[in-house]
Amino acid sequence: MITTAIIPVAGWGSRRLPITKAIEKCMLPIGNRPLVDYVVQDCIAAGITDIIFVVSEGSEQLQRYYGHNQALEQYVKERGKTELLQRIQPPAVNFRYITQPEGGAYGTAVPVALAADYIAEGESAVVLMGDDFIYHSDGSSEVARLIADTPAGGCGLLAASVPHQEVSSYGVLAVDESGNYQKIVEKPVADEAPSNLINISKYLLTKQVIDSCQQLKPSPRGEYELPDAINNYVATGGQVRVVPAAGQYLDGGTLEGWLHANQVVCAGV
Repeated sequence: MITTAIIPVAGWGSRRLPITKAIEKCMLPIGNRPLVDYVVQDCIAAGITDIIFVVSEGSEQLQRYYGHNQALEQYVKERGKTELLQRIQPPAVNFRYITQPEGGAYGTAVPVALAADYIAEGESAVVLMGDDFIYHSDGSSEVARLIADTPAGGCGLLAASVPHQEVSSYGVLAVDESGNYQKIVEKPVADEAPSNLINISKYLLTKQVIDSCQQLKPSPRGEYELPDAINNYVATGGQVRVVPAAGQYLDGGTLEGWLHANQVVCAGV
Protein backbone atom coordinates (compact mmCIF):
# COMPACT_ATOMS: atom_id res chain seq x y z
CA MET A 1 0.00 0.00 0.00
CA ILE A 2 1.34 3.44 -0.96
CA THR A 3 1.00 5.88 1.94
CA THR A 4 3.72 8.50 1.37
CA ALA A 5 3.91 11.47 -1.00
CA ILE A 6 6.89 13.72 -1.72
CA ILE A 7 5.84 17.17 -2.91
CA PRO A 8 8.67 19.51 -3.97
CA VAL A 9 7.67 23.18 -3.58
CA ALA A 10 11.05 24.92 -3.22
CA GLY A 11 12.23 27.60 -5.62
CA TRP A 12 11.64 31.28 -6.29
CA GLY A 13 8.82 30.86 -8.79
CA SER A 14 10.65 33.18 -11.16
CA ARG A 15 8.06 32.75 -13.92
CA ARG A 16 5.49 34.36 -11.62
CA LEU A 17 7.49 37.32 -10.35
CA PRO A 18 6.86 39.83 -8.91
CA ILE A 19 3.94 38.26 -6.98
CA THR A 20 6.10 35.33 -5.86
CA LYS A 21 8.37 37.79 -4.08
CA ALA A 22 5.66 37.90 -1.40
CA ILE A 23 3.61 34.72 -1.99
CA GLU A 24 5.18 31.30 -2.39
CA LYS A 25 4.30 29.93 -5.83
CA CYS A 26 2.56 26.86 -4.44
CA MET A 27 0.34 29.15 -2.34
CA LEU A 28 -1.04 31.18 -5.26
CA PRO A 29 -4.84 30.89 -5.09
CA ILE A 30 -6.90 28.71 -7.39
CA GLY A 31 -10.41 29.63 -6.35
CA ASN A 32 -10.40 29.78 -2.54
CA ARG A 33 -7.57 27.28 -2.09
CA PRO A 34 -3.84 27.43 -2.69
CA LEU A 35 -2.52 25.70 -5.78
CA VAL A 36 -0.69 23.00 -3.84
CA ASP A 37 -3.83 22.01 -1.92
CA TYR A 38 -5.30 20.44 -5.05
CA VAL A 39 -2.28 18.13 -5.08
CA VAL A 40 -2.63 17.43 -1.36
CA GLN A 41 -6.35 16.68 -1.53
CA ASP A 42 -5.78 14.33 -4.46
CA CYS A 43 -3.24 12.49 -2.32
CA ILE A 44 -5.58 12.27 0.66
CA ALA A 45 -8.37 10.89 -1.55
CA ALA A 46 -5.91 8.19 -2.67
CA GLY A 47 -5.21 7.08 0.91
CA ILE A 48 -1.91 8.92 1.40
CA THR A 49 -1.26 9.47 5.12
CA ASP A 50 2.25 10.98 5.13
CA ILE A 51 3.16 14.02 3.05
CA ILE A 52 6.73 15.27 2.78
CA PHE A 53 7.08 18.85 1.55
CA VAL A 54 10.50 19.94 0.32
CA VAL A 55 10.49 23.69 0.91
CA SER A 56 12.76 26.69 0.43
CA GLU A 57 14.72 28.26 3.24
CA GLY A 58 12.50 30.67 5.16
CA SER A 59 9.29 29.03 3.95
CA GLU A 60 6.42 29.78 6.36
CA GLN A 61 3.20 30.15 4.39
CA LEU A 62 2.73 26.47 3.66
CA GLN A 63 3.35 25.53 7.28
CA ARG A 64 0.79 28.09 8.45
CA TYR A 65 -1.81 26.87 6.00
CA TYR A 66 -1.49 23.25 7.12
CA GLY A 67 -1.21 24.13 10.79
CA HIS A 68 -3.78 25.17 13.38
CA ASN A 69 -4.80 28.81 13.72
CA GLN A 70 -6.16 28.70 17.25
CA ALA A 71 -7.36 32.31 17.24
CA LEU A 72 -9.31 31.86 14.00
CA GLU A 73 -10.79 28.57 15.15
CA GLN A 74 -11.90 30.18 18.43
CA TYR A 75 -13.37 33.13 16.54
CA VAL A 76 -15.43 30.82 14.33
CA LYS A 77 -16.68 28.81 17.30
CA GLU A 78 -17.66 31.89 19.33
CA ARG A 79 -19.77 33.22 16.47
CA GLY A 80 -21.52 29.93 15.90
CA LYS A 81 -19.98 29.40 12.45
CA THR A 82 -18.96 25.85 13.19
CA GLU A 83 -19.64 24.83 9.58
CA LEU A 84 -16.49 26.77 8.68
CA LEU A 85 -14.27 24.69 10.95
CA GLN A 86 -13.97 21.94 8.37
CA ARG A 87 -12.53 24.46 5.91
CA ILE A 88 -9.84 25.83 8.21
CA GLN A 89 -8.71 22.83 10.26
CA PRO A 90 -5.70 20.88 8.94
CA PRO A 91 -6.42 17.55 7.24
CA ALA A 92 -5.84 14.43 9.31
CA VAL A 93 -2.52 13.44 7.72
CA ASN A 94 1.10 13.72 8.82
CA PHE A 95 3.11 16.60 7.34
CA ARG A 96 6.89 16.76 7.30
CA TYR A 97 8.91 19.73 6.03
CA ILE A 98 12.42 19.34 4.62
CA THR A 99 14.41 22.43 3.69
CA GLN A 100 16.22 22.52 0.37
CA PRO A 101 19.32 24.70 0.88
CA GLU A 102 19.71 27.78 -1.28
CA GLY A 103 22.77 27.84 -3.48
CA GLY A 104 23.10 24.07 -3.52
CA ALA A 105 22.49 21.52 -6.25
CA TYR A 106 19.59 22.36 -8.54
CA GLY A 107 17.07 20.25 -10.44
CA THR A 108 13.97 18.10 -10.05
CA ALA A 109 15.91 15.17 -8.55
CA VAL A 110 17.32 17.26 -5.69
CA PRO A 111 14.18 17.37 -3.49
CA VAL A 112 13.60 13.67 -4.09
CA ALA A 113 17.16 12.92 -2.98
CA LEU A 114 16.63 15.02 0.16
CA ALA A 115 13.51 13.01 1.05
CA ALA A 116 15.00 9.60 0.23
CA ASP A 117 16.06 8.76 3.78
CA TYR A 118 12.46 9.11 4.94
CA ILE A 119 11.26 6.31 2.66
CA ALA A 120 11.65 2.89 4.26
CA GLU A 121 13.26 -0.08 2.52
CA GLY A 122 10.77 -1.93 0.36
CA GLU A 123 8.38 1.02 0.21
CA SER A 124 7.38 3.20 -2.72
CA ALA A 125 6.14 6.79 -2.76
CA VAL A 126 4.38 9.16 -5.11
CA VAL A 127 6.37 12.21 -6.20
CA LEU A 128 4.22 15.14 -7.29
CA MET A 129 5.42 18.62 -8.18
CA GLY A 130 3.43 21.27 -6.34
CA ASP A 131 2.66 23.80 -9.06
CA ASP A 132 0.29 21.83 -11.32
CA PHE A 133 -2.46 19.27 -10.87
CA ILE A 134 -5.10 17.11 -12.54
CA TYR A 135 -8.59 18.47 -11.94
CA HIS A 136 -11.79 16.47 -11.55
CA SER A 137 -14.93 18.44 -10.78
CA ASP A 138 -16.25 15.42 -8.85
CA GLY A 139 -13.18 15.34 -6.59
CA SER A 140 -12.00 11.93 -7.78
CA SER A 141 -8.33 11.12 -7.35
CA GLU A 142 -5.81 10.89 -10.16
CA VAL A 143 -3.18 9.66 -7.70
CA ALA A 144 -5.46 6.74 -6.86
CA ARG A 145 -5.61 5.88 -10.58
CA LEU A 146 -1.82 6.05 -10.84
CA ILE A 147 -1.44 3.68 -7.91
CA ALA A 148 -4.14 1.28 -9.13
CA ASP A 149 -2.81 1.11 -12.69
CA THR A 150 0.87 0.62 -11.74
CA PRO A 151 1.87 -3.03 -11.15
CA ALA A 152 2.61 -3.78 -7.49
CA GLY A 153 6.21 -3.03 -6.61
CA GLY A 154 6.75 -1.15 -9.87
CA CYS A 155 7.03 2.41 -11.09
CA GLY A 156 4.52 4.54 -12.96
CA LEU A 157 3.93 8.06 -14.15
CA LEU A 158 0.90 10.14 -15.05
CA ALA A 159 0.73 11.61 -18.53
CA ALA A 160 -1.54 14.33 -19.85
CA SER A 161 -2.87 14.55 -23.39
CA VAL A 162 -2.45 17.80 -25.27
CA PRO A 163 -3.50 18.77 -28.80
CA HIS A 164 -0.98 17.50 -31.29
CA GLN A 165 -0.09 21.00 -32.44
CA GLU A 166 0.97 21.94 -28.87
CA VAL A 167 3.43 19.10 -28.19
CA SER A 168 6.47 21.19 -29.12
CA SER A 169 6.09 23.08 -25.83
CA TYR A 170 6.53 19.97 -23.66
CA GLY A 171 8.53 16.87 -22.90
CA VAL A 172 6.66 14.22 -24.92
CA LEU A 173 6.53 10.56 -23.91
CA ALA A 174 7.47 7.65 -26.12
CA VAL A 175 5.48 4.60 -24.97
CA ASP A 176 5.73 0.96 -26.07
CA GLU A 177 2.84 -1.31 -27.09
CA SER A 178 2.36 -2.45 -23.49
CA GLY A 179 1.94 1.11 -22.19
CA ASN A 180 5.40 1.32 -20.67
CA TYR A 181 7.73 4.30 -20.75
CA GLN A 182 10.56 4.35 -23.27
CA LYS A 183 11.90 7.92 -23.18
CA ILE A 184 11.06 11.61 -23.08
CA VAL A 185 11.53 13.67 -26.23
CA GLU A 186 11.97 17.31 -25.26
CA LYS A 187 9.94 19.82 -27.27
CA PRO A 188 9.81 17.89 -30.54
CA VAL A 189 8.53 19.24 -33.82
CA ALA A 190 4.86 18.28 -33.88
CA ASP A 191 5.18 15.97 -36.89
CA GLU A 192 8.08 14.12 -35.23
CA ALA A 193 6.54 13.72 -31.76
CA PRO A 194 6.19 10.08 -30.62
CA SER A 195 2.77 10.77 -29.08
CA ASN A 196 0.62 13.57 -27.72
CA LEU A 197 1.22 12.43 -24.13
CA ILE A 198 3.34 14.81 -22.08
CA ASN A 199 5.30 14.30 -18.88
CA ILE A 200 3.74 16.25 -16.01
CA SER A 201 6.13 15.17 -13.22
CA LYS A 202 3.65 13.00 -11.33
CA TYR A 203 5.34 9.71 -10.46
CA LEU A 204 5.06 6.52 -8.42
CA LEU A 205 8.62 5.48 -7.63
CA THR A 206 10.21 2.61 -5.77
CA LYS A 207 12.74 3.12 -2.99
CA GLN A 208 15.42 1.99 -5.46
CA VAL A 209 14.69 4.82 -7.90
CA ILE A 210 14.25 7.39 -5.13
CA ASP A 211 17.61 6.44 -3.59
CA SER A 212 19.31 6.61 -6.99
CA CYS A 213 18.58 10.34 -7.08
CA GLN A 214 21.34 10.72 -4.49
CA GLN A 215 23.94 9.35 -6.94
CA LEU A 216 22.94 11.16 -10.12
CA LYS A 217 25.39 13.16 -12.15
CA PRO A 218 24.35 16.57 -13.45
CA SER A 219 22.80 16.74 -16.90
CA PRO A 220 24.35 18.76 -19.75
CA ARG A 221 22.30 21.69 -18.40
CA GLY A 222 24.10 21.35 -15.07
CA GLU A 223 20.95 20.17 -13.28
CA TYR A 224 20.13 16.97 -11.39
CA GLU A 225 17.07 15.76 -13.26
CA LEU A 226 14.53 13.21 -12.07
CA PRO A 227 13.91 11.79 -15.57
CA ASP A 228 17.58 10.76 -15.60
CA ALA A 229 16.93 8.50 -12.60
CA ILE A 230 13.96 7.00 -14.42
CA ASN A 231 15.98 6.54 -17.62
CA ASN A 232 18.72 4.76 -15.65
CA TYR A 233 16.12 2.45 -14.09
CA VAL A 234 14.67 1.58 -17.50
CA ALA A 235 18.16 1.06 -18.97
CA THR A 236 18.80 -1.66 -16.36
CA GLY A 237 15.58 -3.54 -17.20
CA GLY A 238 13.02 -1.72 -15.06
CA GLN A 239 9.56 -0.90 -16.36
CA VAL A 240 7.62 2.31 -15.80
CA ARG A 241 3.90 2.19 -16.55
CA VAL A 242 2.51 5.27 -18.29
CA VAL A 243 -0.97 6.10 -16.97
CA PRO A 244 -2.89 8.63 -19.10
CA ALA A 245 -4.69 11.10 -16.86
CA ALA A 246 -8.48 11.02 -16.95
CA GLY A 247 -8.97 14.56 -15.65
CA GLN A 248 -7.95 17.98 -16.93
CA TYR A 249 -4.34 19.03 -16.58
CA LEU A 250 -3.97 22.50 -15.06
CA ASP A 251 -0.66 24.31 -14.66
CA GLY A 252 -0.37 27.20 -12.20
CA GLY A 253 3.29 27.84 -12.92
CA THR A 254 2.63 30.42 -15.63
CA LEU A 255 0.31 33.41 -15.56
CA GLU A 256 -1.70 32.08 -18.49
CA GLY A 257 -1.98 28.63 -16.94
CA TRP A 258 -2.94 30.06 -13.56
CA LEU A 259 -5.71 32.19 -15.09
CA HIS A 260 -7.02 29.19 -17.01
CA ALA A 261 -6.92 27.00 -13.89
CA ASN A 262 -8.99 29.55 -12.00
CA GLN A 263 -11.53 29.72 -14.81
CA VAL A 264 -11.89 25.93 -14.91
CA VAL A 265 -12.09 25.44 -11.13
CA CYS A 266 -14.42 28.38 -10.49
CA ALA A 267 -16.72 27.19 -13.27
CA GLY A 268 -16.69 23.70 -11.75
CA VAL A 269 -16.20 21.98 -15.10
